[in-house]
Amino acid sequence: MGRSSKDKRDVYYRLAKEEGWRARSAFKLLQINNDFDIFKGVKRVVDLCAAPGSWSQVLSRKLRGNDGDKSDAKIVAVDLQAMAPIPGVIQIQGDITKKSTAEEIVGHFEGESADLVVCDGAPDVTGLHDIDEYIQAQLLLAALNITTHILKSGGTFVAKIFRGKDVTLLYSQLKLFFPLVTIFKPRSSRNSSIEAFVVCENYSPPKGYTPNMSNPLLDHHYDVDFNSLEGPNRIIVPFLACGDLSGFDSDKTYPLELEPGKGYTYHPPTQSPINPPYKDACYLRKNDLLTKPSLKAQGDQICPSGSELEGATCEIHKLNIKS
Repeated sequence: MGRSSKDKRDVYYRLAKEEGWRARSAFKLLQINNDFDIFKGVKRVVDLCAAPGSWSQVLSRKLRGNDGDKSDAKIVAVDLQAMAPIPGVIQIQGDITKKSTAEEIVGHFEGESADLVVCDGAPDVTGLHDIDEYIQAQLLLAALNITTHILKSGGTFVAKIFRGKDVTLLYSQLKLFFPLVTIFKPRSSRNSSIEAFVVCENYSPPKGYTPNMSNPLLDHHYDVDFNSLEGPNRIIVPFLACGDLSGFDSDKTYPLELEPGKGYTYHPPTQSPINPPYKDACYLRKNDLLTKPSLKAQGDQICPSGSELEGATCEIHKLNIKS
């Protein structure tokens, strides 16, 4: 019997395959919308760090219909990696820390600003929470920085955040731009995960603020004792856990037969990887060619043509190699 990962036993993983989502994270955005109604009146939306594209799929189905042509809403997905096409989604393969990327996004909107910006980006976690939280904080700030270039006043910004001891510093930075900031934990997000999502509403930049990609938005002083701060210097952002007990629990194992009388049907991945960088290495390993030169090359190296070993002695060496 083959090995089975925790993801394959997860109910949201199986539901994502059954409903055609590229990743289980699609349910996180759906649950955020159920509680905050972030899609209401949205005509222009940007999905940062979009790959593999599950959030872009949600945006396309909700704003443009299943065929991608139900409305004239414009959706722009940005990521450094290539991504398979999605109906009704404009894709940009670019860096969110570059001003040229922001200009290209606004160009697709014909000079207008976005109504909504979402970001589900996260680093490759190391398991060391302090390092992961810091890298995620910098990624969130990069997303916030480009958002200040492309989001209209009164718009909404949604991004993934890792909750840690120094997260108060991020809250205070977000509160400078958004008067209403809420931390949201979707039910499809496992309880064992430190991830949550920050929902920032009513974008209102400080008076006189000029967006600038060279502005880090945040100094790197993480040695402040935030618990000792009082009054407006200490920012407490409300935390909201979504859903009730009637929904699925991401940390519980459910039977494959979710509905009585309806068996489970295996569904292949919705989207296979697009030329992953390890493709050649997998081929070499599968065919037992990894770090193994050919036998003829080994024999020629030990017994070069014209050497004294050529002849009967050399044949013995080659037989030893083959054995």
